[in-house]
Amino acid sequence: MATAQSRSKKGAEPGVARAGNGHGPDDATLLEFYRKMLEIRLFEDAAQRGFRTGKIGGYLHLYSGQEAVATGFLSTYRPGDRIITAYRDHAHALLLGATPREVMAELYGKATGLVKGKGGSMHLFDVENGLYGGYGIVGGHIPLGVGMAYALRYEKTDNIVQLSFGDGAIHNGAFHEGANLSGLWGREGMNPCLFILENNKYGMGTSVERATAMTDLSAKFDSYGIEHEDVDGNDLFAVLECAERVTQRVRETGKPYAVEAITYRIVPHGAADFLERYRSKDEIKEWRQRDPIGQVEHRLLERGAVDEAQLAEIRAEAKATIDDAVKFAEESPEPPLAELYTDVYGEGADSSRRPE
Repeated sequence: MATAQSRSKKGAEPGVARAGNGHGPDDATLLEFYRKMLEIRLFEDAAQRGFRTGKIGGYLHLYSGQEAVATGFLSTYRPGDRIITAYRDHAHALLLGATPREVMAELYGKATGLVKGKGGSMHLFDVENGLYGGYGIVGGHIPLGVGMAYALRYEKTDNIVQLSFGDGAIHNGAFHEGANLSGLWGREGMNPCLFILENNKYGMGTSVERATAMTDLSAKFDSYGIEHEDVDGNDLFAVLECAERVTQRVRETGKPYAVEAITYRIVPHGAADFLERYRSKDEIKEWRQRDPIGQVEHRLLERGAVDEAQLAEIRAEAKATIDDAVKFAEESPEPPLAELYTDVYGEGADSSRRPE
């Protein structure tokens, strides 16, 4: 994971931390995955506090409970790949190389943020590290990801698009139009798009069972000739094995593929979703027993890779990194007003159109 002081260019380390030989990662690699997942969780906790104390504006969607999905799939990232996701995008930015300082400052709307304070929580963007956006419009990014995949194969590369979205987006027209095009282009090996459907059981406050008569969501890809499978999104080992296998398949064939990762957010839909009347406390408690971070902790202890004292030290280090990110965000300057007009018009655009 990138430190708070310097940016880690994931693109410089192709194939790092792969699942490998079918037996899962070795102890050192698993420990690194644990550090990453823990840092994401603590980052999200700190972001929630920042929102509820009025320091983070706009809106805020957290990834807590779903860390194994992004961690597993992004471990297969190669330079030149494109990652595009919805509004739960903090984890993706951090895993790809953005620092906690940059991402937290962006949430705070500061000039030192990942996109200079212009994007906020839902619109992180980091082309240098392969992140082509979080998007606030539900399903709106799906056609964009499909188009990116076509462009990559048109340019005769073996790069792929990882296109992540939630269960709520699958009922959106943009999904069906994008999936149909992907299936059509994929017949000729012209759409290396990996659809990653993160089914966390709820689209905002509506359960999957109340949103669709066909609750086997991955089966919806059958309509578009796209092969698919399900994976336990709370089991990092299962996600790693699946990710390694299917990303290689998409690279080699240029055909789209879909994975439905069954997971669960252990936090409210958004930071202002206090009451959560649409699900019971018992349900949340039951899913917390399958917390992906807790499962990795158990596996590390079971292997003898760490002891409780070492885990406590790792937690303290992660907390210090996130505390530093919060301090950095709080102390960073606001963007100057002139920044409103930068990165808006392309080079050579008619400057007379710009407001004074």
